[in-house]
Amino acid sequence: MIVVKVLAFAAGLWVLQAVLRSAVRTVVVPRAEPVLLPRLLFLFVRALYTPLAIRHHDPERRHAVLARFAPMALLLLAFTWAAVVILAFVPMYWAVSDIAVPHAFKLSGSSVTTLGFAAPPNPPAAVLAVVEALLGLGVVALLIAYLPTIYGHFSNREEQVLKFEVRAGSPPTPSMFLVRLHAIGWFDRLGLMWEPWETWFEELQESHTSQASLAFFRSQNWSNSWVVTAGAVLDTAAISEAAIDQPTQPEAALMMRAGFLALRDIAAFYGLRIDPEPAPNAPISVSRAEFEEVLDGLELRGLPIATDREKAWRDFAGWRVNYDEALLALCALVQAPTASWSSDRCGRFHRPTLRNPRTWRIDPLDAPPSW
Repeated sequence: MIVVKVLAFAAGLWVLQAVLRSAVRTVVVPRAEPVLLPRLLFLFVRALYTPLAIRHHDPERRHAVLARFAPMALLLLAFTWAAVVILAFVPMYWAVSDIAVPHAFKLSGSSVTTLGFAAPPNPPAAVLAVVEALLGLGVVALLIAYLPTIYGHFSNREEQVLKFEVRAGSPPTPSMFLVRLHAIGWFDRLGLMWEPWETWFEELQESHTSQASLAFFRSQNWSNSWVVTAGAVLDTAAISEAAIDQPTQPEAALMMRAGFLALRDIAAFYGLRIDPEPAPNAPISVSRAEFEEVLDGLELRGLPIATDREKAWRDFAGWRVNYDEALLALCALVQAPTASWSSDRCGRFHRPTLRNPRTWRIDPLDAPPSW
């Protein structure tokens, strides 16, 4: 009997340290680490919300359903941590006293919530009750610190998304942005607009690899997304550098480098299988015909387009290849709304599932639904 109680205490202690490590690695570590429990919980909640969203033919209604997924999963994660702590202490209370398992569960629930409706039967159980109460307060403190941080990062991210939406439409497009700036006489100020976006990408890289749930928080406008906006900003800079007849803008080049490094790092954090260092001449998802169509439209609106279209295409493809795969993979990850040159061609990236939670597979024959 003593051996059984020792094993029960050890099992409870092992479960306890596992859930505490999960909480610390998710919330406290500056760069969050992939943890199985939060990943499985988020996949489970998304598996419930995705069929509910697919039922709606209106994209705005689908967006409204999916917008609830990340906040709900985040709240359930805190409750899951607390529930596992309660269950972990049950075999430890049973091991250090003669109480039955149901009473041990009652004592554990009383201790973690500090309600005190069940008294410890002996000094060892009282010590465990104090430890559990402190851990319960710690879980609450983590939740209190965790949620405001996430919503602060979300607010900062969406501020720039909304600014770009005003200038580039929703969903945003490079052609709309460039045409609008040209129409209001701001085209000569294009170079001044890239530095804030360089800062935005740097903050995006830090926040979305520190708070793993943040990527799944959806934008306020159903037709927009932080991923779609990131792709549109990078495409706008790439087109302006490659195909617009104007002096080279160092600010655009620095912003694009910050952008593709951020998207690659975020994709790597989520375990998306992309090429981390694509070759400069690797194929991209945007076709030459699509590129030419955009240039024709810009030229029709009076923008100064470079005469050497062949060189313009090579330069654009040389920039786009740096973020092409990461952009499409992240669009599939967050189920971004349909937008040109990004989420409209991400079907070859397979979203993680409960059956395969750790890695993604590129499988053109098993594509996720189009949104």
